Amino acid sequence: MSTRVPLSTPFSSATTADEALRGAHLTGVRAIVTGSSSGLGTETARVLATAGAEVTLAVRNTTAGDAAAETIAKSAGAVRPRVMRLDLADRVSVTRFVDAWRGPLHLLINNAGVVTGGLERTRDGWELQFATNHLGHFALAVGLHDALARGASDRDGARIVSVSSTAHMRSGIDFDDLHFEHRDYDPQIAYARSKTANSLFAVEATRLWASDGIVANAVNPGGVATGLQRNFTARQKESLDAAEAAGVFTYKTVEQGAATSIVAAVAPEFAHSGGHYLDDAREAYTVPNDADLAQHPHGVKEWALDPATARRLWAASADLLRS
Repeated sequence: MSTRVPLSTPFSSATTADEALRGAHLTGVRAIVTGSSSGLGTETARVLATAGAEVTLAVRNTTAGDAAAETIAKSAGAVRPRVMRLDLADRVSVTRFVDAWRGPLHLLINNAGVVTGGLERTRDGWELQFATNHLGHFALAVGLHDALARGASDRDGARIVSVSSTAHMRSGIDFDDLHFEHRDYDPQIAYARSKTANSLFAVEATRLWASDGIVANAVNPGGVATGLQRNFTARQKESLDAAEAAGVFTYKTVEQGAATSIVAAVAPEFAHSGGHYLDDAREAYTVPNDADLAQHPHGVKEWALDPATARRLWAASADLLRS
């Protein structure tokens, strides 16, 4: 287990997104926030736009995206975000989004996520949670690499924020069965794998792209009641209720949940340092893979930061997208 002291910030679990961004001026910064038609994504986009950023809402439902954009525009006189359609489970949609993007990009907030109550597959036959939460964002980031590199050159760096979850502590990556073709399906394990993948992406993206001025960090927003939970199984809801009752975590407001994404996006501590996992608006401490979640609710497991696993996942993801 690593003995390196995690990067700290002046913030805490109670910090809101507005507080995390206070004093920052983002005029000229171009940002994409996926899954930004509601919840954490809308709040993240709102705060960035309020600080002057040119924000694009990358959403599957553009009607909901337009409504979110109007709400943001009315908030403190923020510039109305642009709305672009993006279905992360559809390779064609991701390609169209990338092809339509023009100019530099400074912030890519990979916020969107899906939770399923049972086994669902994409048209490619991929397990939906892994395909959406990881592979879609992987394809988006790779496709936008050149735009991020251009953004890095004109603003002293570009950043990717990969939204993970405490759920990553339930499972590492099973490279022998990425899409549950050989074992019984467990939606909690599938979600956990996708969240571990989000963290591993940040590790390898930073290794590969730091020389281009691009760094990536993973964030855990914490327990936030959003639309993501609408497909939770009864078992998942019971698990959350039990964890809250035991003091493993306390539900945050949406404003508090978005704060860690904002810290990763703008805090000077992470301007040129990537491959980290943030929790409660600062870098989390690393715990062994056999650590008990109840005892380490704010840690990150070694399997989510392992460089060799990150490289292997990157290669496997690239192979899937070439197939």
